Amino acid sequence: MTSKSPAAVGRREQILNFPNFLTFGRIAAVPLIVGCFFIDGDGARWAALALFILAAVSDFFDGYLARLWSQQSSLGRMLDPIADKLLVAAVLLMLTTVRTIEGVHVVAAVIILLREVLVSGLREYLAELRVSVPVTRLAKWKTTLQMVAIALLTAGDAADKVFPFTTALGLFGLWLSALLTLYTGYDYLKAGLDHVMEDERP
Repeated sequence: MTSKSPAAVGRREQILNFPNFLTFGRIAAVPLIVGCFFIDGDGARWAALALFILAAVSDFFDGYLARLWSQQSSLGRMLDPIADKLLVAAVLLMLTTVRTIEGVHVVAAVIILLREVLVSGLREYLAELRVSVPVTRLAKWKTTLQMVAIALLTAGDAADKVFPFTTALGLFGLWLSALLTLYTGYDYLKAGLDHVMEDERP
């Protein structure tokens, strides 16, 4: 039997750590949440809400624990933003499918989704140039507001029966987060355009 090299063991420990398991769990929660929307009844919406909250909370703890325990890894840095975007995009799409988000409110959801695609592309481009755009405090507030709004909308009609105006508050929060999304997305766009212009200069 051959023993594994220290380097191989180190790489395995970097991958199989608790913060990364939280990220894996957030990705695994996405199809479960989507499945809840295909089940009739208020119970399914409450279940979707519970899963969404657990996934959203794990987003905070995976990064926090990785820094606290010095378990940051390339895999974690790659998967963390992917997991976030999968969660947000899938739930927004399902909320439009079941018409919790409909009419003009779909525009707010589209703005959020387009910003996620834009930022992903710009991050990839800037990473090739070894340029990092730090996350601002406003961007963190945007993310928090966005998650709260989506959580309220996920509960939807089921929550309206217990707490009236839940859906209305969710839609209001969705628009606020969409406006903040446009503002914070400008930072990434400006950084990307600045470097494009520098590359084009003779």
